[in-house]
Amino acid sequence: MNKIFFVFILIVSINSYAQDNEVSGTMGIDFMSTPSFRDYINQNYADGEEMSDFNSAVQFTVKYGRLLNPNFMLAAEVGYQIYSYNNYFSLGQYDVSINNIMPSILTYYVVSGDGYNFKFGGGAGLRLLYITEKLPGDANPTDYLATGFGLLLRGEGSTRIDGNLHAHVGADIRYDIAGKPEKREDDLSSNRTFEEVEFNSLIVGVRLGISYYF
Repeated sequence: MNKIFFVFILIVSINSYAQDNEVSGTMGIDFMSTPSFRDYINQNYADGEEMSDFNSAVQFTVKYGRLLNPNFMLAAEVGYQIYSYNNYFSLGQYDVSINNIMPSILTYYVVSGDGYNFKFGGGAGLRLLYITEKLPGDANPTDYLATGFGLLLRGEGSTRIDGNLHAHVGADIRYDIAGKPEKREDDLSSNRTFEEVEFNSLIVGVRLGISYYF
């Protein structure tokens, strides 16, 4: 009888953790360093508006996580990062915009209490960059695509607002290996050095948002 009771308690406990889910949405600021792209801009299109070592971008994320036991969570996330640079010349305006779609799988170590939790972990995933460049004097922009891989480390915390709704704050350190963009005719290359641009990036970011637990 005691063995049956023990098994029953164990099953209930496992099921209760299996139902402990989190859905979150965040918005944040990334500070990214992309040396090859920075050199490409500064050598060709800066003209007094040189790009710095770190530049800011906006990121949005949506995440679903499942608490498998009291201290371990597995999560899937999709991030969307937006960055643009422009500068005006006598021949016209130079514009470049980068949209980075970042699906990732993450694992967390969880420390929780009454109405709050802290998570520490990391993960990896694909990186899909869509780049649009418009040269001065050219009315037709050119689209590029770069695909790669990214790694990230993360710390985040949440505190209860009301019921299952929590305020969420987090910080990331990422390294994206996005490689060289391609278009139908040729690669994005520097007009002065003719070196292909790589979009490998070191990124530090902070995020704020909302989490819902159920």
